[in-house]
Amino acid sequence: MALWQASPNDGFLLFAIAKEYEKAGDDAEALLWYERLREVDPAYVGLYYHLGRLYERLGQLQDAIDAYRTGMRVAQQAGDQHAWAELKAVHMEIAPDDDDY
Repeated sequence: MALWQASPNDGFLLFAIAKEYEKAGDDAEALLWYERLREVDPAYVGLYYHLGRLYERLGQLQDAIDAYRTGMRVAQQAGDQHAWAELKAVHMEIAPDDDDY
């Protein structure tokens, strides 16, 4: 945590901390860190796929759909077609009739 304390708004560090909590099986703590990242750096494209998947595991499907939609917009704005396609694919898995994208 010393690194994070030195750079509390570093998107990569926040993402890495969230992933470590996820790997440890602490979804509640991972969610806190992903949400912190979303507040600090909403343009962090890599956030939305993992956040959406976590919401799915937690049974929060509407939150997952919202995360994927937001992620697709962010990826589109960043010109990241690969991330957009990944987000679109998982979005369609849980909301196949949602034609927003």
